[in-house]
Amino acid sequence: MKWGLFGGTFDPIHIGHLRCAEEILEIFDLNRIIFVPATKPPHKLDADITSFFHREQMIKLAIEENPSFSFSDVENQRKGVSYSVDTVDYFLQKYLDNLELYLILGQDAFHAIETWKDWQRLLTLCNIIVMTRPGYENKGLAGIVPDDFAARFKYDDKVRGLRGPTGHCIFFQGVTFLDISSSNIRQRAKEGKSIKYLIPGVVRHYISKNSLYKAS
Repeated sequence: MKWGLFGGTFDPIHIGHLRCAEEILEIFDLNRIIFVPATKPPHKLDADITSFFHREQMIKLAIEENPSFSFSDVENQRKGVSYSVDTVDYFLQKYLDNLELYLILGQDAFHAIETWKDWQRLLTLCNIIVMTRPGYENKGLAGIVPDDFAARFKYDDKVRGLRGPTGHCIFFQGVTFLDISSSNIRQRAKEGKSIKYLIPGVVRHYISKNSLYKAS
């Protein structure tokens, strides 16, 4: 099995998330992409985040017509802050040798990887896919992680990725960049502006029905 883990706050999930996931699924020939919303994102502990229940419902609605997309509430089952390394550990331990795992990250998130819990172990636990924007100049790991750690990864022409000491790879993969952000969607909804075509119709109706993102 080749699975991709796509984590994030998803508040709300939007067309950009879905399009990137579809492209990664195709490019890397994955069997499944699992959307994993964070309960308590470590970089947003003070942020006002919509309840996990509503974010879960919106994701399920958004992906229900794609049999290659699925949802996991693993980070809601754990107490405390949501750490990607713990989520990767969970899937690897549960499926053992039957799973080839790919963690999907955005470019901005990866550039802040040193602020993540156990980041060095995370980058050697599984394959990493970094989704890059148009015009991104791929300089490998230079300037992102310390030189001594970067030196442990060597470019592999066969897979077009940086192969690490455990055999897993880091891939820098360009995807269609849709300049859509969840924060902008929330702001537009708060101001009563249209969010049509930024998110799936079923998600838009859910937001309206449950009066999410309304000004208090």
